Amino acid sequence: MPRPKKLSPEAIVESLALHSAWTHNANAIEREFKAANFASALGFVSAVGVLAETADHHPDILIHGWNRVKITLSTHDQGGLTELDFALAAKIDALAFPA
Repeated sequence: MPRPKKLSPEAIVESLALHSAWTHNANAIEREFKAANFASALGFVSAVGVLAETADHHPDILIHGWNRVKITLSTHDQGGLTELDFALAAKIDALAFPA
């Protein structure tokens, strides 16, 4: 199955309007989540990992502080954002984890 093509700037703006918790940063979208504790942060990362494996689309994930998780999505082989990024963002949002 062919990989989706890089989105136009206009398409990125339209997609971001549907995902207002995410911010556009260069060739990626990012969102930071705050967990109750370190164990919750690790559990969230594990849940995101399952979603990413299922989608065959892997974000950059950073745990920092002791309870903060930053997710960065970009389609590296396309050099920017594709529909894969926004689809995975929606699935991550559906985890209902606090921001």
